[in-house]
Amino acid sequence: MKWISAAAVTFAFCLATSATAGDMNGEWARGDGNAKVRVAPCGSDVCATNTWIKPGTPKEKVGDKLVMTIKPTSNDGYSGTAFDPQRDLTYKMTVTISGDKMTTRGCVLAGIICKGVDWTRIN
Repeated sequence: MKWISAAAVTFAFCLATSATAGDMNGEWARGDGNAKVRVAPCGSDVCATNTWIKPGTPKEKVGDKLVMTIKPTSNDGYSGTAFDPQRDLTYKMTVTISGDKMTTRGCVLAGIICKGVDWTRIN
């Protein structure tokens, strides 16, 4: 379970190149107040990189990155996979965007273990 928590932090997710899904590019703050990330294209993928971590937050650091290979699924969502190079883990991911709110959900073990995280866009 700790990989989901850490990966979710580095995750603030993703923008594919389609205009139909919500725009994920930019700065996002995690709902628990412990992390901020920058989401931007990185090659053909999308990367979420930690830009700030609340002091004392274990197993997370500035610069940790999540590399997402995702595609638009609807007017407000994406799905695909995410790779966490710090932990050498890959998991299935979905992202839903509604205005300045984003929810990310990562799953492993054929979807048996999942965790969702809420994010707010930083203007």
